[in-house]
Amino acid sequence: MPLLQGTQQQYYGSQEFSGNASAGPFTLSFPNNLIGSPSNVTMPVSSGEFSVAVGGVIQLLTTHYTYNATTYQITFTSGNHPASGVAIVVSLLNPNIGNYQFINLTTIINNFLVSYVGQDKIISKVRRADIAFHAQRAIQELSYDTFKSEKSQEIELGLSLKMKLPHDYVNYVKVTWKDTSGIERIILPARQTSNPTALMQDSDYGYLFDSSGNIATASDSDTWTSFKASTGESDANSDSNGVDETLSGGRRYGLEPERAHGNGVYYIDPLKGTINFSSDLSGKTITLKYISDGLGTENEMIVHKFAEEAMYKWIAHAILSTKSNVQEYLVARFKKERYAAVRTAKLRLSNIKLEELTQVMRGKSKVIKH
Repeated sequence: MPLLQGTQQQYYGSQEFSGNASAGPFTLSFPNNLIGSPSNVTMPVSSGEFSVAVGGVIQLLTTHYTYNATTYQITFTSGNHPASGVAIVVSLLNPNIGNYQFINLTTIINNFLVSYVGQDKIISKVRRADIAFHAQRAIQELSYDTFKSEKSQEIELGLSLKMKLPHDYVNYVKVTWKDTSGIERIILPARQTSNPTALMQDSDYGYLFDSSGNIATASDSDTWTSFKASTGESDANSDSNGVDETLSGGRRYGLEPERAHGNGVYYIDPLKGTINFSSDLSGKTITLKYISDGLGTENEMIVHKFAEEAMYKWIAHAILSTKSNVQEYLVARFKKERYAAVRTAKLRLSNIKLEELTQVMRGKSKVIKH
C-alpha cells in the first residue's frame, strides 16, 4: 500500500464536488494518513476545521449548510442548494502537508518486528511492549542532538513579567524579543538572581506556620520583587543598574560582554515552571525557542526518514544488551552499528548546502572553490 493515498488535490487539503440542485448530502473522503501518528484524524471532526465555497463564495455554517462529524457529510439548508454543475470546494484549514518526510512510531515498531524479530533472525523473540519502550527512549535521546526537535512559542509579555514553560520543555535554545522590524533580539540570562522560596516571618523575624504546622511561604520572594522593579540592561546611559549592581564597577571599561546590550534580561525558575523577565520587556513580543524530547504528544512521536535506520539500530542494541544469554560480540557489534547509524543521521539532518555555505563564507578571507 502506498504511503500517499488519494489525489494530490486531497493532499493539499481540498475536495471538490459538483452541485446537483439538491441539499446533498456531500460526503467527505479525505484519505487516511499513513505517515503521521496513528492518532491523527485526517477527516475533519468539526466544522471549524474546514471551509466551504460554492462557486467561489464562502458559505456559512448553519446559515448555508450543516456538517455531521460522524458521517462526514455536508448538507445544504433549504434555499441554499447549489445549482447543477456549480463547483463545491471543501478546503481544510490546516492540511497535513509535508508529512512524507516522516515515519510514525507504529510503522517503526512494525518494520522492526518484520526485519529483526523471528526465527533465524538476530532476535528470536521479544515483546512488542519492549520494542515500544526502547523506541520511545530512542526518540527521546535522539531528539536532544540528532533530530530537528527545536520548537518555539511566542507570547506578548504581560504585567506579571512571567512566561510559563511549555508542557514538553526540556531545555532552552534562546529567548528573544521582536522589534518593530520583525528582527529577533536575543535576551541573555541574568545569572546573579533567582526566585528563592520566601519564608513568612513575624515582627521578631521568627518563622510563621500554617494550620498544618508547616512553615508558611509567600507566593513571590523579595528578590523577584526587586528584580521585577528594575529596568534590566536597557538603560545604557545609567551608571547604576538594578541587576547585579554590586558587580557593575568598570561597566564602561572592561565590561563583561554578556551585559553589553540593551535587550533586557531574564532567568528561568524551574521549580515554579516560569521564565521571569525584567520590567523593560513588559508589553514586548517574546519568543522562546526550546528543545523537546519528542514525547510531548502522540502526534510528535515521528521520525525523519534520514534517521530511520538509526532508530532500528538503537532499538536492536537496547534489546540485545538487556536480554540474557546473548553473546557479547552481538552486543558490541550492534553498539558500533548504532553509533555509525546515529552519526550518519546527524550528517544527513545537518542539511548543509554548498551554495548557502559559499555565500556565508564570502568575504571571510578564505578562497572558496565550487
